[in-house]
Amino acid sequence: MSTYTPPTDDIRFVMTHVADLDGILATEQFGHVDADSLAAVLDEVARFMADEVAPTNVDGDRIGSQWQPDGTVVTPPSFAPAYDKWVASGFGAMPFEAEFGGADFPWISAIAVQELFTSANMALSLCPLLTQGAIDAILAHGSDEQKATYLPKMMTGEWTGTMNLTEPQAGSDVGAVTTKAEPNGDGSWSITGQKIFITFGEHDLAEQIMHLVLARTPGSPPGTKGISMFLVPKFLLNDDGSLGERNGASCVSIEHKLGIHGSPTCVMSFEGASGWLVGEELDGMKNMFTMMNNARLSVGLQGLCISDRAYQQSLEYAQERDQGTAIGAEKGTSSPIIEHPDVRRMLMTQRAWIDAMRALTYTNAAALDRADAAAASGDSDEARRWRELADLMIPLSKGVCTDVCNEMTSLALQIHGGMGYVEETGAAQHYRDARIAAIYEGTNGIQAADLVGRKLAMRGGAVITDLLDEFESRAEELGAIDGLSTFADRLAEAVGTARTATAHLVEHGPSDPRSLLAASGPYLRLLGTTVCAGLLAKGAIAASSADDFDPAFLEAKVTSAKFFGEQILPTTAGLLAAVTSPADDLYALTPTQLL
Repeated sequence: MSTYTPPTDDIRFVMTHVADLDGILATEQFGHVDADSLAAVLDEVARFMADEVAPTNVDGDRIGSQWQPDGTVVTPPSFAPAYDKWVASGFGAMPFEAEFGGADFPWISAIAVQELFTSANMALSLCPLLTQGAIDAILAHGSDEQKATYLPKMMTGEWTGTMNLTEPQAGSDVGAVTTKAEPNGDGSWSITGQKIFITFGEHDLAEQIMHLVLARTPGSPPGTKGISMFLVPKFLLNDDGSLGERNGASCVSIEHKLGIHGSPTCVMSFEGASGWLVGEELDGMKNMFTMMNNARLSVGLQGLCISDRAYQQSLEYAQERDQGTAIGAEKGTSSPIIEHPDVRRMLMTQRAWIDAMRALTYTNAAALDRADAAAASGDSDEARRWRELADLMIPLSKGVCTDVCNEMTSLALQIHGGMGYVEETGAAQHYRDARIAAIYEGTNGIQAADLVGRKLAMRGGAVITDLLDEFESRAEELGAIDGLSTFADRLAEAVGTARTATAHLVEHGPSDPRSLLAASGPYLRLLGTTVCAGLLAKGAIAASSADDFDPAFLEAKVTSAKFFGEQILPTTAGLLAAVTSPADDLYALTPTQLL
């Protein structure tokens, strides 16, 4: 299905009533943005994505990007016209500094644009997503000359960017990279090595590509401490800023993948390519995390986006497909499958999780904005508080949303029945496209390890328990609303379960790191589901008294949150045993016994 209905009301609701957009816009940093103007911009973005980008999604999957013997990569024919219109729109520059052509909008607005773009065509959206990461890194660590030279055209999308970390022997273990950087004596470096899994490393959408490459300088120490970051353009620049000769960076092949066929995943060869140091020598890993943290939130958002696109299609199919006789229907008649309880359960599960993922990712983005605004105003304590919340939510957004997306796209395919297994319907594309999100930008196992290894340790676990305190108070408020007392009880119970799990890991983790990591996956799902429920409760409380949306829309928000709280949230109780159990059973069988 190539059609896509942008969920603009859902986005406005979560921004306003869950992520506290008004509070963000009340800060000095974002005071120049007003909610009505932002809403108007997002309405236009939504129209653009539905009309111009969504129709390219099927081409992206069925035609895909093609590598040519001369090293060029040709994207599907529909991609370039849509991308050109994206560049002309200027939407991509919204959250960046006005000094380089941006509009200084809050990051939460960029997340909204990303949601609309990714839902319309995930494969195509990866091009500006990687460019955004490169912009972040250059803004944070680049020289004034690099910023002035490269950022204006990167912000418009006229030039694109990539992230070059992975090598055949260095995947999650970035410290194992062997790409070399030798000084040329004129301020530039000669970069030699091979990188794999480079998204949009070569393509025909833009004339220039800026590669950010991790490499080792002479005499650098082993591991991540010996890595530096280099900016390696596809074309060198002439003195007047125009494109000059081709640099020694080329695409030698692209991968044949399960999904996101329209996005070229390149093997890049650097053969004495000219590059320039970004930031200080040996600070490459630290600098790269500037890209990766925002990218991890964006990948979490992909879980929401593909789930929503798949849900829209399965909902439409459930209303059109007649099969069997529903309870209460006239005997001998065929009923739309949406009338059957099993299908209703699958649809409600999708709907509730989509609301939950949107609440989580937008709240994560809002915390980043509040941290930046507080830092800009000089309030370091407030900035630290919001930064801690944002840092905690990054692995939850990335890990929970992408794991759940695999489940939601599977449900969407299941609703199609046998036709879902047939490529013609398009349901399988969402299922295939979704699978990468739990893998790249740090596998979800790495997100879980980050949660228990770094985020749990913040203030001795207090960052998490402070959030649970907030949800406990919210459960009391929720219980006072007619029809939501059961949700309130389940939320209070889940908060208690999360407290027990957190206290156990804080107490035993330092002395038993193997068990800590063994518990990390179940703990991420337990805590992430509880956080989602706490945020949905906030939305349900607001929807119960709000008058700024259609009453039927607000009623649906309350019902969706109630379903999550009463029928999904209780699953957290079953995860506690996996969190508190030692790792012994995981290692009880030898590799031979596992056969």
